[in-house]
Amino acid sequence: MKKFIPLRNIFVTSMLIRIYPENPNPREIDKVVQFLRDGGLIVYPTDTIYGLGCDIFHTKAVEKICRYKGIDVRKANLSFICYDLSHISEYAKVSNDTFKLMKKNLPGPFTFILNGNNNLPKLFRNKKTVGIRIPDNNVIRELVKGLGNPILSTSVHDADDEIQEYFTDPELIHERYENIADVVINAGYGSLEPSTVVDCTGDEPVVVRQGKGELIF
Repeated sequence: MKKFIPLRNIFVTSMLIRIYPENPNPREIDKVVQFLRDGGLIVYPTDTIYGLGCDIFHTKAVEKICRYKGIDVRKANLSFICYDLSHISEYAKVSNDTFKLMKKNLPGPFTFILNGNNNLPKLFRNKKTVGIRIPDNNVIRELVKGLGNPILSTSVHDADDEIQEYFTDPELIHERYENIADVVINAGYGSLEPSTVVDCTGDEPVVVRQGKGELIF
């Protein structure tokens, strides 16, 4: 099993917060948003795999996640979770054809790779592209809405991880991430199937990873 690197010298046990996707409690949403604003890391539900994320504009929080995952922030294929399509245009260049494609498929289990614009945080501008998600999950979308800008998205599950139950059961995820994340959200069981990744930076959209969901053209 992959060895994880602790991020703190003094371990602080994270909070496990129950939020129901059908009707997210605004008070609980506000509580998690405050952690994000303070530079905290959260584990949250999507319509695919549970994610580990933070405020994209909080540099130290982004660096913590990259250090934990063992990736270079300047080269990493990290994604942003947005609230809606209008939110996307604030951070990425979207052609009319791409907008129509996303409108047909979002919210949904897709990651669209787009050319970024100058509103991207400085940490991400070297890559010039960004993965964009709008999951069909009310919890994470309400968190983005409350925060006012996208949330960084990286999966809690890695390809070389063996114990699959740890990444579908929020209580087991909490056991594993209690010294990494400040908050783990329990929104019910998650999935192990990743999103379908669609590269929209060329002349035609290309599915570069088939995951959950069938893209509608």
